[in-house]
Amino acid sequence: MNFDQALTRLVQVGAVLAAAVLVAGCGANYRPVVTPTSGSGPAAEPQSFVVAVSAPSATVPGIATIVDYSGNSIMASAELGVNPIAFTLDEAGANGYTLNNDGTLYGFPVSTSLQEKLVTHSTLPPTAKPLNLFSPSSGLWVADLCGGSLCGSAADVFAGSPESEQASVSVATTPVMVVGPSTVGTYDYAISQNLSTHTGVECNSSPTAQPPGAVTVIAVSASSPSNDTSIQPPIPVGICPVYAVLSSDSNSNGSQRLFVLNRGSDTISVINTATQALDTCTPFLNLSGQTVTCHPTLPLSTTAGLAQDAKNDVPAVAGPVYAEYNAVTSQLVVANYDGGTISIIDVALDKYGNDSAAFGTTYTVKVGNNPASVTALFYNGSYAYVANQADGTVSVVNLTSHTVEAILPVTGHPRTIVSTQSSEEYGKVYVASPDSNELTIINAGGTNMNTVEATLLLDGNLVDVRVSAQNGVSGNSNNVSRLAGYGQPCNLPGTAPTASITACRARQ
Repeated sequence: MNFDQALTRLVQVGAVLAAAVLVAGCGANYRPVVTPTSGSGPAAEPQSFVVAVSAPSATVPGIATIVDYSGNSIMASAELGVNPIAFTLDEAGANGYTLNNDGTLYGFPVSTSLQEKLVTHSTLPPTAKPLNLFSPSSGLWVADLCGGSLCGSAADVFAGSPESEQASVSVATTPVMVVGPSTVGTYDYAISQNLSTHTGVECNSSPTAQPPGAVTVIAVSASSPSNDTSIQPPIPVGICPVYAVLSSDSNSNGSQRLFVLNRGSDTISVINTATQALDTCTPFLNLSGQTVTCHPTLPLSTTAGLAQDAKNDVPAVAGPVYAEYNAVTSQLVVANYDGGTISIIDVALDKYGNDSAAFGTTYTVKVGNNPASVTALFYNGSYAYVANQADGTVSVVNLTSHTVEAILPVTGHPRTIVSTQSSEEYGKVYVASPDSNELTIINAGGTNMNTVEATLLLDGNLVDVRVSAQNGVSGNSNNVSRLAGYGQPCNLPGTAPTASITACRARQ
């Protein structure tokens, strides 16, 4: 081996030894750790579902259909009782319930894994004449024309799986609905029309000729439904009350208002739920020195004293049939079926729980013919969507300018309209017509706002539609069903008032 070769070999050995020393000592040296990060990406769509109930015919089972909010696609379906007549979801949006013409009560989970084996049902007592459902966070209420052993008007309480009757609370004659907050151990309210007969068309054919209605306050037990009792006497309201909605505002006193829509007298009765009485008082100064005036009744059929848009020619009659409370703006948005208008009413409270100075300020906006229902967007309270039954259209109303910005055609003659939002910028509106098997979906945000986004073909004409959450996070406040008849829109356009509630249902 010559000198150059020896030198090369020596360099190679030195490199190997240096590498060995480096490896042996690396455990004692600092080694930086890099934690990989991934982009956050867009926010996930809400876990919100749309639930539609349809009736293929009067003699076959109804169908519950689960629709995905984000994809406008049918995810699951299951059979229910024969010819469903009323449908609602519970306050959590987790379960649906239907009353059916075969005398059954059905329950089912709101899930993409819905199968018929998950559907429960029970048979109602043979004397029962159920009208509507109310499903808070606990229990299930049924307005019953013939509840209890003596066949008197009652609010029946159901619980369990399958649901069975636990108690029956006596209420004023002809109860058409029960409504209340989602919490137990408080009070619920039975809305009664005080009719002398139970044919169910008096408040459709001649609402002004009927007697005043009443509201029964029910003390709800936090421990057992069998302890629920009514507080007498009932609170008097207007003629032919057909619907009621609670405000969601509250303060340290827990003050809220219950708004009762009186179709016959064209008024809204206001009940202060802190006193369980009509919102009455002698004007007084609140703790800030402001004069407080109470409002037991809000008029709808006259422009006297209303902050009326000069461009609106308001009819002399209103005929309120449905309302939503817009929590963002503290407004009540009312669909006036007989007048072809909606009323936008300020019902804000002051910080002490009293009526604010603006309480009762009303704007009335002309929409289409026979608006049967209305829904307001949850996040920003910017728009209301109105289902015009006679016209087969939806009016889009700007709740700031009090003007109609768009009129959208839909299939059939719509009776129910509901909405949900994934963000302040984007939402969807769902429209159901009792004489159509198509569910109309309206884009309520983004670049294509206020356009018909899709229509879904279902099995049978639609009975009703609900959303599992109004904004994908908060609870569902739309947890009361709306049976056709008893003052609610009953007849399709061009038909005369019917002779019985059975015929009224058949036309729907």
